[in-house]
Amino acid sequence: MSVCADDIYKTIFYKYSEHLRNFIYYKSGELSLSEDLVQDAFSKLWENCAKVTEDKAKSYLFTIANNLFLNQVKHKKVVLKFNAIPRSGRDNQSPEFLLEEEGFRIQLEAAISTLPEDQRIVFLMNRLDKKKYREIA
Repeated sequence: MSVCADDIYKTIFYKYSEHLRNFIYYKSGELSLSEDLVQDAFSKLWENCAKVTEDKAKSYLFTIANNLFLNQVKHKKVVLKFNAIPRSGRDNQSPEFLLEEEGFRIQLEAAISTLPEDQRIVFLMNRLDKKKYREIA
């Protein structure tokens, strides 16, 4: 007999949900994660209730919950690897900021180009070469 009948499904839930939660909790150390995975496992049981017989429900639930847990572990590894990748500060900027920054750069270059040659040389030596005005003189 399949577990699609409400009374059978409820019986299976009350019989295995706590054991299943503890099983995942011992593996993960996170109570909320274990409760979420138990809920997901029972959802999958309900979706596939016509395929699962009552005597196979326990092994089905534990297999599904374990697989869901392993998927969570894999996902966390991917997230950790992604977060470990060094990024330059420029990559994390919004497109609007980058566009505005480009506009300011163009304005700065235009303003510098309007300076007389002597002033432009002194300005660029001070700002780009980090020379003090005394060294430039």
